[in-house]
Amino acid sequence: MKLILGLGITGLSVARFFYKNDISFRIADSRQKPPMLDIAKKEGLLADSYFGEWSKPLLEGVTEIIISPGIAEAETIVDWSRQQSISIISDIELFGRFSKAPIIGITGSNGKSTVTQLLGEMAVADGKNTVICGNIGNPVMDGLIDDAELYIVELSSYQLDYTNNIDLLAGVITNISPDHLDRYSSYDDYISSKLSIYNYCKYKVVNLKEALVSEVEGDNFYSVDGHDEICDFSAKKIGGLYEVFHQGNSVIISNDLMVVGRHNIENLLAALTLGYRFGLSIKAMTQAAIDFKGLEHRLEFVSTRNNVDYYNDSKSTNAISTKTAINALFEKYNNLTLIAGGISKKEDYSELFRLINEKVSAVVLIGECRNDFSKQITVPHVEIAESMEKAVLMATSIAQGGAVLLSPGCASFDMFVDFNDRGETFKRHVLEGI
Repeated sequence: MKLILGLGITGLSVARFFYKNDISFRIADSRQKPPMLDIAKKEGLLADSYFGEWSKPLLEGVTEIIISPGIAEAETIVDWSRQQSISIISDIELFGRFSKAPIIGITGSNGKSTVTQLLGEMAVADGKNTVICGNIGNPVMDGLIDDAELYIVELSSYQLDYTNNIDLLAGVITNISPDHLDRYSSYDDYISSKLSIYNYCKYKVVNLKEALVSEVEGDNFYSVDGHDEICDFSAKKIGGLYEVFHQGNSVIISNDLMVVGRHNIENLLAALTLGYRFGLSIKAMTQAAIDFKGLEHRLEFVSTRNNVDYYNDSKSTNAISTKTAINALFEKYNNLTLIAGGISKKEDYSELFRLINEKVSAVVLIGECRNDFSKQITVPHVEIAESMEKAVLMATSIAQGGAVLLSPGCASFDMFVDFNDRGETFKRHVLEGI
């Protein structure tokens, strides 16, 4: 008997797989009405199910647990399972058992979704039957197909925490910065979680500009501004533009790309290096990069209104990602108005405040942390808004050319369902005002 803990998107995909393959399973969730309850009921997946406070009888007859990434180690059901020596695995590990094609794994505090999507589009451009799945939004168990030639999987630290074994052709850590410290007992634990991806890789792809990763004994390397001699792909800033090189030969310049910022050059290098490791052609990869429009809610261009460009970076839920967005747009705009705030995480925001005070012209603050943040920001215009609609109106009235950037640096759950809801709300109010 398999026990599926958590009936979210991940749990539903595992249940579907077990049902399809006649594998005995039980579903349990501590919530009375988990998000995928109605769908699971409609699909006939609840024959053996339990919803409510965890209880030890749930473990009777259970030989293995597939746990959803949202369930923390501190949960009592996890402790009970450990005491009974019941194996606990992620859907990622389960997926690895049944995958018949090579798997490339991508993790990092920021940029992993962009690298995953970009690499997937590169592989498709090279004619490979490719499945993009994992933390990017398509559960891995739903992504299993018989004729796949390549799986490209985004991995969160939560998924890695419960993965004990999986064979990856190659893997990369884009970067590591303080995040999810509300879940981990220390930053070191979070770092260890990210680094664990390399335990499962045949080929380790290493970003030499990421200090916490650069000492890994890797197989393939990339870097911005340095280490050209050992990198498969590197980039240099020349005359205000980044030029990308493959083993010393120029292959593309940043002016050819639709995405902006140094961080997207790093994302490009990661995708190129992984693709090269797999055997994708340079020509196909560079063309895919030129055609790549970026991802929703990740420094997404929304529209231009009265000579002001609006960008949606709602996926920014930590300080480092907002810093990255500000730096990226500061290269292009002299006048930048920032909308930020939400539920702050257990991290140091001091460097973000310093950057805001240095490079941002005006700030509109929203959410739970708005008053606390306002005490740390000294730009000429600091406004507080009670809703996204008012935030957009305030930012629009303040902005004099340049750009308005939604990059909250915080979680969204105080005002929105999730970061997608926050980003869509922002875009709606921007577009309604045109």
